[in-house]
Amino acid sequence: MGKSILITGGARSGKSTLAERMTLALGRPAIYIATAQAHDTEMSDRIAQHQSRRDADWRTVEAPRDLIGALRETDGTAPRLVDCLTLWLTNLMLADEDWQAATDALAAELARQSAPILFVTNEVGAGIVPENALARAFRDAAGLVNQRIADACDELWFCVAGHPLKVKPA
Repeated sequence: MGKSILITGGARSGKSTLAERMTLALGRPAIYIATAQAHDTEMSDRIAQHQSRRDADWRTVEAPRDLIGALRETDGTAPRLVDCLTLWLTNLMLADEDWQAATDALAAELARQSAPILFVTNEVGAGIVPENALARAFRDAAGLVNQRIADACDELWFCVAGHPLKVKPA
């Protein structure tokens, strides 16, 4: 099994930058598996900002929902960075797909992968309780996805204010 790492934290906590550095430290070139979809100008700008940090050492694979397919397609080629699980979850929920089954399948797939995988995810449960049912369902689902993938990963990191803390193994 290849090394698997989950990096979590709040918005603008430094998790993606950390994940990019850690991925390249495992080998070059690297593969960036993007789950984001640009449905509006603001999201297009966010995607462009992430793309601007990556140079020729990166190849991008877009996988808004078929994350397992992307992992299987790229296994054995280079270290992979999946950014991010919470956008993947959003895409699954909006498509009315079974995110719980998809999460279980993703966790099981990690044991079959030979090349390293780093995942970025958002810690969304540390803030206020959302006012609407969909936002509360998403917050709860994200917490469960993060727990399931953290259990399956070899390492877990938490970023706060640009500083990483290693959580697992302690």
